[in-house]
Amino acid sequence: MRKVLTHLSFYVLIAIIAGIFIGMYAPARAIQLEPIAKWFINVIKGFTFPIIFLTVSLGIASMGDLKKVGRIGVRSLIYFEIVSTLSLAIGVIVALWLQPGNINKQGLQMQDPSKYTKATQFDLMSIIGQNTNLQILLAAIILGFVLNFLPKREQYVHQLGRITHVVFIGLKYVMYLAPLAAFGGMAFAIGKYGLKTIIPLGKLMGTMYITMALFIFIILGLILKYYQLSIFKLLANIKEELLIVFGTSSSEPAMPSLMNKLEKMGCSKSVVGLVVPTGYSFNLDGTSIYLSMAVIFIAQLYNVHLSSAEIITMLLILMLTSKGAAGVTGSGFIVLASTLASMPQIPIEGLAFLLGIDKFMSEARAITNIIGNSVATVVIAKMEGETIHHIQSE
Repeated sequence: MRKVLTHLSFYVLIAIIAGIFIGMYAPARAIQLEPIAKWFINVIKGFTFPIIFLTVSLGIASMGDLKKVGRIGVRSLIYFEIVSTLSLAIGVIVALWLQPGNINKQGLQMQDPSKYTKATQFDLMSIIGQNTNLQILLAAIILGFVLNFLPKREQYVHQLGRITHVVFIGLKYVMYLAPLAAFGGMAFAIGKYGLKTIIPLGKLMGTMYITMALFIFIILGLILKYYQLSIFKLLANIKEELLIVFGTSSSEPAMPSLMNKLEKMGCSKSVVGLVVPTGYSFNLDGTSIYLSMAVIFIAQLYNVHLSSAEIITMLLILMLTSKGAAGVTGSGFIVLASTLASMPQIPIEGLAFLLGIDKFMSEARAITNIIGNSVATVVIAKMEGETIHHIQSE
């Protein structure tokens, strides 16, 4: 009971229930609570620039370390990019198929439709020129590549890492305000649009959990089966780490014991020491599914049709920005805010609807991430000819 009372999710749940009741029985007052959610989103938006700039540039600069270790690093990078891109695409496909954000043909009404411009034709340079977020993303990519060629690259990477750590500590404290924001966001949504807004949120949660389960047992399961290994036996071997992740909503606290377990399975220290830490930045399967699905969900909520070119642009942006959600609670929400800011045709106010349920989806994201990194480590170890114990298929 004590653990429940100290868990942030408990207070988010209480806030959601309170917000629903106020929205139902005092809708006029509930609508006035919108500024609480808006204020929180504005604070989150303030973190998007530094976090995306620091994490993307740091991630690209860190590729130098992967290149130095040769074959293992190259194999890891190729695996990470293929599986991460696949998870992003799966999120989009499932969201377009099941349409969890569809309320009715009209969708929710945008407060100021003129703010949300829709490009008449696809012009990448024009989009970048008009979008501060994409300009910062481009600057981060350039800085990351430049750092790879500097003689004192390790020192610069170390300093970037320290600054990034400080920014994430700030984000951690901001996320303690999530119950307040969830209360305001849920109260406003129910007060203005009625109880029908709960239905798409429930559909999104259900769709996301089902998608992540299918990804784990089918996609990752088939990858392991190719190497005569069992996903079920792998999960049984790391069940303690999965419980840690579930309790903290973050995959980082379980990293040390996970690395130890993977070594006991037969993965060499060199493979584990390289793949697991870098996988926390480059191979976030659960976060990728959440991000792509959430963007499509908000577009559906406001009845915004995305063309094929816009969906491809979104995937390209997410392939980069998702590297900024490195296992830290709340960072997935930051990356989502950054991605929406890069797509002006989708109202960023839609984040207010996700505030209430984001905390309950963070556990699923983190668990999928750690399972994905465990599979990646085992696969790279098998590619290196290492013998894996305890998780062989029958």
